Formats: sequence, C-alpha cells, structure tokens
Amino acid sequence: MNVSSKTADDAGGAPETTFNEIHGSTYLERDSHGLARLGKSQVLKRRFGFLSIFGFSCCILATWETALTLFTEAFENGGPAALAWGFPIAWMCSLSVYLCLAEMASIAPISGGQYFWVAILAPRKYKRFCGYLTGWLTSLAWIATLAVGSIFTGTMIQGLIILNYPDYEPKNYHGAFLAWSVIAVSIFVNTVIAGLLPVLEGIILMIHVLGFIAILITLVYLSPHGTASDVFFRPLNEGNWPTQGLSYCVGFIGNVATFVGADAAVHMAEEIENAALNVPRAIFTTVMLNGSTGWAMVLAVLFCLGDINSVIDSPTGFPFIQVFYNGTGRAGATVMTTIIIVIIWCAVIGFAATASRMTWSFARDHGLPFHRYIRKVHKRTRVPIVAVVVVNLIPCLLHLIYIGSSTAYNDVISMSVSGLYASYLLPCSFLLWRRVTGQIKPHRKTEDAGAELAAGRTRDTTNPNTPEPMMVEESGESDIVLEEKTLEWGPWRIPGLLGTINNAFACVYCVWVLFWDFWPPGTPVTAENMNYSVLVTGAVIMFAVARYVLGKGVGYRGPLVDYEVKGFATQRPERRS
Repeated sequence: MNVSSKTADDAGGAPETTFNEIHGSTYLERDSHGLARLGKSQVLKRRFGFLSIFGFSCCILATWETALTLFTEAFENGGPAALAWGFPIAWMCSLSVYLCLAEMASIAPISGGQYFWVAILAPRKYKRFCGYLTGWLTSLAWIATLAVGSIFTGTMIQGLIILNYPDYEPKNYHGAFLAWSVIAVSIFVNTVIAGLLPVLEGIILMIHVLGFIAILITLVYLSPHGTASDVFFRPLNEGNWPTQGLSYCVGFIGNVATFVGADAAVHMAEEIENAALNVPRAIFTTVMLNGSTGWAMVLAVLFCLGDINSVIDSPTGFPFIQVFYNGTGRAGATVMTTIIIVIIWCAVIGFAATASRMTWSFARDHGLPFHRYIRKVHKRTRVPIVAVVVVNLIPCLLHLIYIGSSTAYNDVISMSVSGLYASYLLPCSFLLWRRVTGQIKPHRKTEDAGAELAAGRTRDTTNPNTPEPMMVEESGESDIVLEEKTLEWGPWRIPGLLGTINNAFACVYCVWVLFWDFWPPGTPVTAENMNYSVLVTGAVIMFAVARYVLGKGVGYRGPLVDYEVKGFATQRPERRS
C-alpha cells in the first residue's frame, strides 16, 4: 500500500513513496497503518528507535543540567530545604502528568500531540475550539522554550568568560550574538545533517550520563561539605514573602521548570518506529532517569555550597558556576561548565526539532497563518525544512528585544512553563472525562493486518457486528475533518482505578502549577520584578480566540484527513471468544 500524502505533494512536499522507500522497518507497516487510522499519511522518515528517542528525550529534559542553571529561583524562595525536598516532590508530580501524556501518546502517536488528543477526546461542541487553542499554546510554548534555551546557552558562555577573564564587561548584545550562533548550529543539524540526528542523540545520551558522573564525583570529592541540617532544614526567604510557606510555593516553580518538555518524544512520534509503545516508554524512562540524576546533583550542590552569599551574588550570573569555582578552582569550574554548555546546546537542537514538528503538524491542519508553506516537507531529507527555519527565526527576532532589555525579553518568553502546562491540562482533563464515563474501549492485542480499511463508506446495517466507521465532515477545499467516534486504549496505559486516580491528580497538579507560575519572584512587586507570564499567556489565548472567531473561513476546522487515506476508517475484525 502506498502511503504518501497528496496534500503534501500539492504543497511542495514529498512525492509518492512506498513503505520500503521511506524506511525498511519491520514496524513500518503497522505504524503507517495506525497513522492512516488517524487520518495522516506517512511523509516523514521513521529514523528513531527506542534508544535514539530515549537519548533525544533525555537530552531535551536535561534535568540535572537544568536544575543547576535554574538553581536561583527555588534557592532564593525556600532555600536549600526547598530544593532538597521540593525537587523529589516536583519529580513525582511531574511523572503523574507525563504518565497521562504517555497513555494518550499510545492511543494516538502523532506529531500534533496535545491539540490532536483534545480534538478526539473533547465533547463534540468543544473539540474544535479547544484543539485550536491547545495547538497555539503548544506551538508558542515550544518556540519560547527554544528561545530560553538559546539565550541560556549564550549567557552561560558569557559566565564562563567572566570566570576566566574578570575584566570582561558583559553586554546584552554579546549574549544575543552567542544565542544566534547556538541557533545557527541548530538549523544546520536539523536541516543539512538531519539524517544523523538519531546517531547524535545516542552520543549525547552518553555525554549526558558520563558528564553527570564526572561532575558529581569531582564536586563531591574536591569541595568542602556542609551538614545535613544545612541542606534539608535551612530555609531562605529572599523574596520577602509574609510567610515561609508562601516562599516555598513561589520557589517550587523552579523545581517544576526542570521537568518541562518531557512531551518532546510525542512530537517526534511520526519519525519513531513502533511509536505506540516506544513513545510512552521513552517518556517514562526519561522522567525516571532524569529525575534521579537531577535529585542527586541538587543534593551534591547543596552539600558543597560553601559561602551562600558568594553563590547568590556570583558575578558570572549563574550560582552553579560559583559553586564549581569555590569547590574545584577556576580550571575545574571551566571544564565542568563547558560540559553543561555542550549538553544544553545539544538540548537546543532538540528543542528546535520538537518545535518544528509541532508547528509543522499544526500547519498541516491549517492551524497557523501561511500553513501552505510551513507544512512543506523536503523531498530528499523528509524533514519539514520551512517549519525548522520558522521556529528558529522567531527566537532570533526575540533576541533583538534582549539586546534592548533583558527584562522585556524575559517577559515575552515567560510562557514556556505556563503554555506547556496549559497544553497538558486540557487533554488530561478530557482524558479523565472519557475515562470516568467509560468511553474508551480496551486495547486489542491482535489486529488483522489484512482487514479492510476503506471506510468512509456506509455501514453495513445487515451485519450488526460491523464496527461503525470513522465519522468525517466535509469542509471547504474538499478537506475532511477527522472525528473518531470510537476510542480505544493503546498498548501502554495505567489500568483500572490507579489510572483514574493518577489522571485526576495530574489535572489538579497542572492547575496548581499554573496558579503559582504567575506569581512574581519577590516583594514588593515592581515593574522590574513583575511576572508577566500571565499577561503573555493571556495574550496568546486572546489572539487564538480572536483568530478562531474572525477567521473561520480560512482557519482551523479540526485535524484533517490526508487525501490518500480519506477513505480509511478503523474497520476492525470481530472479537473472537
């Protein structure tokens, strides 16, 4: 069966291609079959196996590295105790959310991720609007994450220069230029040598693990050690909040931010072999490995903290660099910081890949302006080149704001946490509704590969056992909007009551994170220290609502069915007792 997409061809995408021409995978036919049931043709190349997508996810999450770079937020609001106890709490709570995402990825392993799940899980009257809103939140949140990662890498390089050349005077435009160089490498890897990305991710995984071991042993062995009471029971309230409990809650978001982005594997799903199993497995193992290494690194840094005032007031701008310097000297701090910069730089490459696949998928369903161009796929590399360029170009433009004002820049990109957690909350909530009302059928372990998939036809009413076909709705330009009437669990899920409890907790936790993410870092609140993420996130929501309401004729109608698979439906064989 040929699975190329006519819509992709019409938009300048990939030509018609057989399964074996796309990739010689043993899982390919099953993967393409499942993708066709979701209304999409196989136009991207399935490059990733489990190990390579595991490396990809680990590098993007980069928890122990991110815990160091975001050390200040939880440290100043809560102190060592907030980090020592708050980190494992954030780890387990984040795991709950990502387990729900893993379940939905097993149901529908597709690059669109959250917005597609909302479109198939939400009640009929809400699915289009909620799906559209989720698509915008997810797309812009990942682009904001790419902007954060690139500027962090650039400013860390500046911090390393300050460490070795104390007379250097850092300027904002220096950081912006360095961030642009980071993005330039990202574009090169994601376009010119995109075929090598799985191999690179395997190498990066080794650096991620070996770098952790090297830094942990060096830091613990050479640095002076504090006491357990200094680590586990010493609070700080540098934000001058009325109570220590309030300070803990505000600082808790610093721990949460170290786990943002574990849904990256979801958006690469159409390039992963056996995606219905490998994506959930990658999410689970990534969170477990990164959580354990992250907590170990946090405890190591807290025990080796030394002079707290020198750490908080570090001229490098990054307290962890000062901790390295206090414990190991300039040479040791330089080497250890360089390792972290390399890993974060590689994470930026993954951010760009993830953001481009999400943006490409949303454009494929007419969710974005200029979707006819953004959804194009390169004929040779089978990479959405235009989407890669777009998601990298936007942070470059945002860096111009950073040159003028780092405060204004931080306000603009502040939706990386709130945008992603809002995109997690919506599908998790609708999954809980479907789960509680029993609207998701059990997974069938075996499936007749030769079963006819040519639904879109009238149901055979003479046979009561014939499954109902996938419902489709005609829209303008002969597009077909997918509406899957019957849902079925994927091969990976949390069964029974435990799954329901976890799902409900995940929804509550998402609301908790969104509430505290909008709080400023300290008092008194001024224009300089105000947290504008609520304004930015609200502006994105209002823009999406306005475009949805005013642009009905040209905008998003729901997940679209590719022309070649428009006659397909989930036509399954009858159960056998």
